[in-house]
Amino acid sequence: MADITSDDLRETPLAALHRELGARMVPFAGYAMPVQYPTGIIAEHNQVRTAAGLFDVSHMGQALLVGPDHETTARALEALAPGDFLGLGFGKERYSLLLTEDGGIIDDLMVTRPLDPDLDGTLMLVVNAARKEIDYADLNARLPKSVRLEPREDRALLALQGPEAATALARHIDDLGEPGFMTARPAILDGVPVELFRSGYTGEDGFEISLDADKAEAVARAVLAEPEVGPIGLGARDSLRLEAGLCLYGHDIDVTTTPVEADLLFAIPKRRREEGGFPGADHILRQIAEGPGRKRVGLRLDGRAPAREGAAIRELSGAHLGSVTSGGFGPTVGGPIAMGYVDAAFAEPGTALAIEVRGRDLPATVVALPFVPNRYFRKPKT
Repeated sequence: MADITSDDLRETPLAALHRELGARMVPFAGYAMPVQYPTGIIAEHNQVRTAAGLFDVSHMGQALLVGPDHETTARALEALAPGDFLGLGFGKERYSLLLTEDGGIIDDLMVTRPLDPDLDGTLMLVVNAARKEIDYADLNARLPKSVRLEPREDRALLALQGPEAATALARHIDDLGEPGFMTARPAILDGVPVELFRSGYTGEDGFEISLDADKAEAVARAVLAEPEVGPIGLGARDSLRLEAGLCLYGHDIDVTTTPVEADLLFAIPKRRREEGGFPGADHILRQIAEGPGRKRVGLRLDGRAPAREGAAIRELSGAHLGSVTSGGFGPTVGGPIAMGYVDAAFAEPGTALAIEVRGRDLPATVVALPFVPNRYFRKPKT
């Protein structure tokens, strides 16, 4: 397969392993990353849906927010993002958003409070690769002096995703147990200390594994040796997250979109809606009360031709309503799917629309997200 080399591209600790496994490497967010392996994107997609797949997501930004105590650090982050970090329990993880003063999305990120009480005052962050320098500069500019940002450049990040992920991982972690979705804890994986998060961005059950960069290749090889696990590239990662209705920064969300327009209101819990105090709160709370002018929706297209980013979405009369932000073929769905923004009056599931594909308007229907039901592992409530 064709490969890429460039002095301008960074590499993750697994770059040599990707090439050994026959990956086709492409530029992504300033890194040389595997887009697919010899089996191909659809086979990799199905591998994750039916068994388990291992992704290299070491290009993502990992950092710590460190303050004197949890309240100080949590309040500092709550001044920049609309999550409830004060109420975040030990070993719990949350999806959140860094916001501009007018409510636009600077980035989406994961925020975790370590399980260890000795780390009180520390929050762990994972931000998007293409935004991490922007995020770090923004955080450094807006954090109070009592809270500091510590990028973790010496860490790698792996994502093991799929219904058999826990089965495969349990052979390498003696006390894996049954951690619930969006929980985190330290663990020992084949003698290597790791931070284990039960989360991911595929819609499937799975784990993200943060560890020292110099240990990443050995751990990846050990996990890939399991019969349930195969290597997965960016191509399948994109088709999986699209079927799961999950946003990709720079495509489905950016500084021109608000959480309300993007259908991400779950990231703004009740206390924050009542108290405000986050960037863009007045605008966002007004949109919640009055409704936004446009909304992100799921779209099913007739036929087999997929719609790509930027494709025009139109009313059946021909009036322009918005644009596709993510689109492609959904292997699990068995047909073309897309997400995009349309005028709010046309966002109701079942609405018939048209999408321009290769110069022709093709029939499409607004559908509820996700396209494929999420299968996160949640413990029964007792």
